[in-house]
Amino acid sequence: MKHRRFLVLSGAIGAIALIASLSVAVASSSQKPSQVQKAAAITAPKVPNAAAIKKKYGGQKITFVGDSVGDGHKRDLALAKRFSRDTGIKVSVVPHPAASDQSYSQLVRAFSQKSSSIDVAMIDVVWPGAFAPYLVDLKPKLGKQAKLHVQGIIQNNTIGGRLVAMPWFGDYGILYYRTDLLKKYGYSGPPKTWADLFKMAKKIQDGEQKTNSNFTGFVFQGNSYEGLTCNALEWVASAGGGHFIDNGKATINNSKAATILDAMRNQVGKTTPRGVTSYQEDQTEHTFDSGDAAFARNWPYQYGIGAGATSKVKGKFSVAVLPHGAKGDSVGTVGGWQLAVSKFSKRKAAAIEFVRYMTSPAVEKFDALTNSNVPTIVSVAKDKAVRAKNPYLKPAIASVPRVTRPAKYFKTRYNEASKVIYQGINQILNGTPAKSVLPSMQSKLNQLLKR
Repeated sequence: MKHRRFLVLSGAIGAIALIASLSVAVASSSQKPSQVQKAAAITAPKVPNAAAIKKKYGGQKITFVGDSVGDGHKRDLALAKRFSRDTGIKVSVVPHPAASDQSYSQLVRAFSQKSSSIDVAMIDVVWPGAFAPYLVDLKPKLGKQAKLHVQGIIQNNTIGGRLVAMPWFGDYGILYYRTDLLKKYGYSGPPKTWADLFKMAKKIQDGEQKTNSNFTGFVFQGNSYEGLTCNALEWVASAGGGHFIDNGKATINNSKAATILDAMRNQVGKTTPRGVTSYQEDQTEHTFDSGDAAFARNWPYQYGIGAGATSKVKGKFSVAVLPHGAKGDSVGTVGGWQLAVSKFSKRKAAAIEFVRYMTSPAVEKFDALTNSNVPTIVSVAKDKAVRAKNPYLKPAIASVPRVTRPAKYFKTRYNEASKVIYQGINQILNGTPAKSVLPSMQSKLNQLLKR
């Protein structure tokens, strides 16, 4: 934001390394997956060395600003409860705003006020550099555990030699599709191109609406927020339209970008709900898992909810890489979350022990099995139960190229740049032709690049 001046390091290197490592890990194992326990039978793992931690810090209280998407808050509560029971450290779990950019603003306010109200915070993969001055160096206490995680992410989270955050879980965009409906309407597999998706979505939607007026073809994150930047990056890059910023210059105003964005605009209210321009992750998940959509773009966390006992699509869906344009390749936007300790915390040592527990192999496995999040520890990704429960880890999906948001170009002004992107794309989705929006977007991005 305007009142801060520090360096930002993009999350690109770490996240790409994670995906590459995971694809190798999955591909290298030839053993058959073992039978996975039911999620309900999986309990939060014990805290290692709990007695010693309790002796030092028992009775202290810390606040954790954690997840709010999907079942993330339930997971956080279960883990915090176990940690508190084992160590005597009381953990208050506060979910952050669902929109990533709003969560960013929440932390900006707290850090700028030097508030001690937050001890541990969940931060996006593109934020470590921006928040580094306000975060505790975790290397002295967690350096050994950091070696278990993909080193590219550790490098991403190391600013000026200081490890300011520990990897928690990864993310990338994937396509969810109804296997039963594809079979019903004569399709042998998921769509390869966006044009295929639109055609298939329309056919299935027209058929299903005869008995379900709420049914729609395709849902995604179309609201004016950070999630739309991620979605739009996938559309544009998969159509050969660049990555918003290429070689240090704004490139979004080009014919390939305009073509795919107009194609998406033309689907709003046709194969998508008219209200998709207000959808975030949870609205997308709810629509698909309620049985009211043929296709959905979302993050891996949705898989676990869809496979849950209360889902109407349990056993009726699968996942694939996202479609691509006529002259492009499938991609997925890099995401992922880290855990950091505020330097304004009055209970830093206790907070670090909580981060140690939350980023341990046992907790990453618990998270993968109960919340279908991407492990950042390769040994966990190799685990037979984890692979069996999370099909998105198979090489066909995990090895697809990842695209990164342009945080490294904008440094502390990334949030301003992303706002230019998602507001402009949302304007297009709401009816304005791309040619009337992209020139202004490109101009504003170039102005930010020069500051």
